[in-house]
Amino acid sequence: MSVRRVVPDLQCDALEENRTFYGLLGFEEVMNHGWVMTLASPAQPAAQLTFLTHDATAPVVPDLSIEVDDVDAAYAAVRGSGARIVRPLQDEEWGVRRFFAEDPNGRVINILGHRAPAGDDGAGG
Repeated sequence: MSVRRVVPDLQCDALEENRTFYGLLGFEEVMNHGWVMTLASPAQPAAQLTFLTHDATAPVVPDLSIEVDDVDAAYAAVRGSGARIVRPLQDEEWGVRRFFAEDPNGRVINILGHRAPAGDDGAGG
């Protein structure tokens, strides 16, 4: 299993104001579902910030998101460690598979993987 990216998740009340402010530093919106928005650097697309007013399908707003290449293996490893699972593994309608776990500091981590688009058997392309 490998880490693809790490993104801070920042709870806020003002998505548009954050888009404007961080736009001054060169960030551009790459995702917006109305309750969650991600900004990224065009020059370094993995340099991202996510802002959430709430989490639409989870009981809490996470502190950090970590994208991995095999979220099922990550879930098995975290569960096997005895760490507290805050939200079980499930597929989301926006194309990710994710779960929340609590780290040793009490921070809630959103651990996710992107699902292949429908009809993509993963054979390339």
